[in-house]
Amino acid sequence: MTRHTAAPAQPRARHMNLFRRYFDLVATGRKKIEVRVQYTNLRNLAAGQHIKFACGKDECLVRVIRVARYTSFEEMLDTEGPANVNPDSPREQQLTNIRRIYGPEKEALGVLAIEIERVNA
Repeated sequence: MTRHTAAPAQPRARHMNLFRRYFDLVATGRKKIEVRVQYTNLRNLAAGQHIKFACGKDECLVRVIRVARYTSFEEMLDTEGPANVNPDSPREQQLTNIRRIYGPEKEALGVLAIEIERVNA
């Protein structure tokens, strides 16, 4: 008699899209902090939850280590460290890039720094 073992179930995960340059940093484990604004659907994001980042057909599963809330992108970068957000870009360039994605009305909602770690498939 043979036993069949089911493949381990994937944890439930939130889905979030990422631009290619950020996705590649997450997929290689070099990006430790993902930046988002505090939309209503992210208010209850907490440590231990999973996020599946997608870029085109590529996906990467991460676990949330902690979520920190800030009033501005500057405060977040100064506290978390630009190298943890994007190791390939200086602080001022990151600030410019983030503000291209999120305008002042979005920043006013509050800024989330989501510390993540890659979950090996």
